[in-house]
Amino acid sequence: MKICFVLEYYYPHVGGAETFFKNLAETLAKKGHECSVVTIRVPGTVKRETIGGVEVFRVDVPKFLGRYWFTVLSLPLVCRIAKRCDILHTRTYNGAFPAFLAARLVKKPAVITVFEALLSLWKTLSGMRWLDARLHELFERAAITVPFDRYICTSYYTRNQVRLLGIDDKKLTVIYPGIDHDLFRHQEEGGRMIRERLGLKENFVYLYFGRPGFFKGVEFLLKAVPLISKKIPESRLMLILSKEPGSKYRQALSLIDDLKIAHSVTLLDSVRIEELVKHISGCDCVVTPSLTEGFGFTCAEACAVGKPVVVADTGSIPEVVSGRYVLVIPGSPEDICRGVESVYNGQTDYLPKRSFDWRQCAEKHEKIYRETLDKKTK
Repeated sequence: MKICFVLEYYYPHVGGAETFFKNLAETLAKKGHECSVVTIRVPGTVKRETIGGVEVFRVDVPKFLGRYWFTVLSLPLVCRIAKRCDILHTRTYNGAFPAFLAARLVKKPAVITVFEALLSLWKTLSGMRWLDARLHELFERAAITVPFDRYICTSYYTRNQVRLLGIDDKKLTVIYPGIDHDLFRHQEEGGRMIRERLGLKENFVYLYFGRPGFFKGVEFLLKAVPLISKKIPESRLMLILSKEPGSKYRQALSLIDDLKIAHSVTLLDSVRIEELVKHISGCDCVVTPSLTEGFGFTCAEACAVGKPVVVADTGSIPEVVSGRYVLVIPGSPEDICRGVESVYNGQTDYLPKRSFDWRQCAEKHEKIYRETLDKKTK
């Protein structure tokens, strides 16, 4: 098959969805499929190149609201590539419209992956002004309710959210994203070196990694730091934080200053996956304080490495968590503190290890593509 992925962001842009689609496209390419990606051209990249057997085409967009410009500016290129493809695959949010329009124009089927459907949560949990939250909600609803041929949801929680928008159950499929278990495994030596390099050999280290997104709960974790420091004086938060979105990153920096917790926080920029695994291996537990999660990549990856996790009891997390864990109340610094202290004292719950296999994930996507193509040609 010839598959065209339409994604606002792709490697080397950092994020769970970006890693997911890179692994999916490269896995499918290794299986003999011809995969193309249309995405935003981020700084330091070329307009066209082949990565891991996948042909990547990048669209120049203005710096201001670049992902929204992608919705419009990518359409001519998507149409051109779609003509020679069998099927288009996109995701929420900004790639959805050009993928759908191009598919209709060239009469090809299109599927969409829905990582999360936040709906009214935009207004209640995002912390945005009412109008901004309402606009985001309307944009999300529009992106999902465009009549795609199939909808792939990353969890049963997300599927149930999509159902609220009236999408026909016959179009909905749940496929858990794959985790590279060969990569996400405990690295004793790498973890030890990270602790030595950062001067954390004698500390109890709890780790957060990822974006400071509107629903990631980083602000509640930071508010928990002084509480944790009182309970565990030798504790240290290792904070691997993406600089996007910029407003939330700046908010995190301000909170660190306002709470006077810089001495208890080791702030690091995003790192490559290979280095990230070493950082996970070097910590004592991982904290995922999200207010909601459509899948929970950080939770799944930390569990794959075998680290205890302190996770908010929300969204899809109960579907994803395994190994040693403590569930905490979303948005509660006090309960995050309780969770970290529970790990420190060895008081965790346990579930058998869950495996999210990439081979099975790719095979299930192939099956959806073939079913969609067969239905379209009948």
